[in-house]
Amino acid sequence: MIRKLFAAVAMTALMTGASWAADDKPAVAYDLGGRNDKSFNEGAFMGAEKFKADTGIAFKDFEIQNDGQREQALRKFAEAGFSPIVAVGYSYEQALKKVAAEFPNTHFAIIDMVVEAPNVASIVFKEQEGSYLVGVLAALASKTDKVGFVGGMDIPLIRRFACGYVGGVKATKSGAEVFQNMTGTTGEAWSDPAKGGELAKSQFDRGADVVYHAAGGTGIGVLQAAADAGKLGIGVDSNQNGLHPGKVLTSMLKRVDVATYNVFKAGQDGAFKPGVTVLGLAEGGVGWALDDNNKALITPEMKAAVDKAEADIKAGTVKVHDYMSDSACPY
Repeated sequence: MIRKLFAAVAMTALMTGASWAADDKPAVAYDLGGRNDKSFNEGAFMGAEKFKADTGIAFKDFEIQNDGQREQALRKFAEAGFSPIVAVGYSYEQALKKVAAEFPNTHFAIIDMVVEAPNVASIVFKEQEGSYLVGVLAALASKTDKVGFVGGMDIPLIRRFACGYVGGVKATKSGAEVFQNMTGTTGEAWSDPAKGGELAKSQFDRGADVVYHAAGGTGIGVLQAAADAGKLGIGVDSNQNGLHPGKVLTSMLKRVDVATYNVFKAGQDGAFKPGVTVLGLAEGGVGWALDDNNKALITPEMKAAVDKAEADIKAGTVKVHDYMSDSACPY
């Protein structure tokens, strides 16, 4: 009841347009899990914050509490004159199709989905490529030849992460075993760290010593469980190495921050372009994180192996399977 009350209050605040004067300033509507999920949504927030720091132009953002708020959030941003408006996550697809048609002079962008409209920029990533790289590292770091994957909501996009990861593991150690679990089938799967921890622990109990998550806020529990068990976690989207220094092998970087920044900057420069942008390794859209928090975990041999894998993928000599094009993961 209290959660519903807070959601109602938040939506009431959103619906009061008087304080929303925009003067063509940009806006972000986050997915479930919220701005501070330390992962996917936070990447968009960091990109918006960098734009603000670089330009002095403020932005407005909103954290939805349920799926029903998606369309209302986009519409109120548009009515108040915000542009461009970034919708973070594939689940905004239907809401954005409707609202973009109602506001043809407003620029929108959506992350992780393609919406074909003359005022919408669609930004998608080759998550399988970045996941392949962290799979290489997981295989080389594992002492048991058993590693794990914990996904958030069971959707093709997250299966894409998993399949790419398995590909990297198997290319490095063909006999390695990869355990996989998804957290759930609803939006709540993105914000259940307790469940994430339980799933990770079950994989550790089966012998895994490295577990990669692609689970939003749920993944915080995965990384905590790894640290508690003396095992290694792998973060996702944002650089999560610092959450448990020395216990996070690396993080698969999905540059939602760069995508958000670029959309805002294009809006400022009058250079907004609709259409589809695909960001993979070659475009700097995905990668892996190496910093002071994990450098002691990455041996020269591991670094050489992952650098070679990255070069091969960029050159096209290694092609990473895309689960969203073909759901028969071959690895």
